[in-house]
Amino acid sequence: MKFQWSLILGLFFALLTAVFAVMNVDTVPVNFGFDFVSIPLILVILGCALIGGVVVGSYGIFRQYKLQKQIKSLNAELAKLRDANSINMEPIPAESDPFTPEGSSRL
Repeated sequence: MKFQWSLILGLFFALLTAVFAVMNVDTVPVNFGFDFVSIPLILVILGCALIGGVVVGSYGIFRQYKLQKQIKSLNAELAKLRDANSINMEPIPAESDPFTPEGSSRL
């Protein structure tokens, strides 16, 4: 359900960006630091949206990779602790009940 809401929200913002870009088709000067270029504002808006999507997508992929690496490390540590715990959990042989006093009978 979360994925569906994310998809719907993403499509809504993409549509909103496209409508905003189509409404702004005037030519504007863009300063690249070494040269001025006159390009339509629609290209500036869509280019910025594309760059923003690439940056956010790259961050998401990096974060997912980092979390997968952490999960793998924690699973390895958990397996190691379970092995150590299984060695320490050997059953203790009980010859008599330590809570029953000697010479008394159980009901």
